[in-house]
Amino acid sequence: MTLADLELDEDQRAFQETAREFATADFSPHAAKWDEECLFPVDALRKAAALGFAGIYVGETHGGSDLSRTDAAIIFEELSSGCVSTSAYISIHNMASWMIDSFGNDDQRAKWLPQLMTMTHFASYCLTEPGAGSDAASLQTRAERDGDYYVLNGSKAFISGGSTSDIYVCMVRTGGEGAAGISCIVVEKGTPGLSFGKKETKLGWNSQPTAAVIFQDCRVPVANRIGAVGDGFKIAMKSLDGGRLNVAACSVGGARACLEAARAHMLNRKQFGRPIADFQALQFKLADMATELEAARLMVRKAAGALDAGHPEATQYCAMAKRFATDAGFQVCNDALQLHGGYGYTKEYPIERFLRDVRVHQILEGTNEIMRVIIARRLLRE
Repeated sequence: MTLADLELDEDQRAFQETAREFATADFSPHAAKWDEECLFPVDALRKAAALGFAGIYVGETHGGSDLSRTDAAIIFEELSSGCVSTSAYISIHNMASWMIDSFGNDDQRAKWLPQLMTMTHFASYCLTEPGAGSDAASLQTRAERDGDYYVLNGSKAFISGGSTSDIYVCMVRTGGEGAAGISCIVVEKGTPGLSFGKKETKLGWNSQPTAAVIFQDCRVPVANRIGAVGDGFKIAMKSLDGGRLNVAACSVGGARACLEAARAHMLNRKQFGRPIADFQALQFKLADMATELEAARLMVRKAAGALDAGHPEATQYCAMAKRFATDAGFQVCNDALQLHGGYGYTKEYPIERFLRDVRVHQILEGTNEIMRVIIARRLLRE
């Protein structure tokens, strides 16, 4: 039991155990195959949805679980201890679904959420463009009004679920330059003018496809706009607060799996006639790994609590937690690989896969350099 777990209530302990058992039974045994063969595990995802994990913080009206961000952090840590990549896709699906639930109207919620909550349909979040990464407000994909439709032209880059998802929640430019000119629109798979780039070959996150989403005179009903004209950037940023916590929790879960594997290896591996756990240098390494991991978990849960409470500094806490937990998570995985020696570098052991999967968490949902920008701006404002 961790320090953070001491504060969990009975319900939280129950779904923590459910998520842990599911990850152990349905993710861990297959994660290496999904990674090696770049398989999108539809059946496993739909089993996760049956447990309520497709809409963790979506309202109950259309099948969501209506849990808190703290609850989500607990669940994503457990799921990612089985497969970081697949758990991270579930996070993205939750983000997109939450945007529809929180900012859509009744008709939109009734139209899209029931199938998203069962993962009969999958969802993607589309913000990044080839020329607009960290500077997201500079995005150029345009949506020109034409009667009851918007005509979209442009492209989105590095979209998780690209070409596979059924629903694409997109930030597009309906007005002038800057954040105020951005609106949020849902584009459904099969819409004329919607196409996809090649599937990216990636270092990690191989159980989820990644591709460009391309719009060429793509006609989308005005009725698919989420929120008011010009609200898109604000909606996107609100979703990212939670998304940052989710990937931070996924880093904690992946790192925890590596820490547990490193501990077991140290107790079993013998060199110089005794277990390597007897060597103080390696004991200190393991102690530091556990300490960094516990600190990361506590930061994630504090930030999640702030987001749940509507704390005015919640965005700063989320940025801090994301920066710290994703850096610490990668380092713990790397240290675990080192403790395994040459074995850790082989695919016979899961350490290298966890290492590859958590690495991207320092880049997506806002790079860790951008997290520092957010934190510094908050600290220096007058």
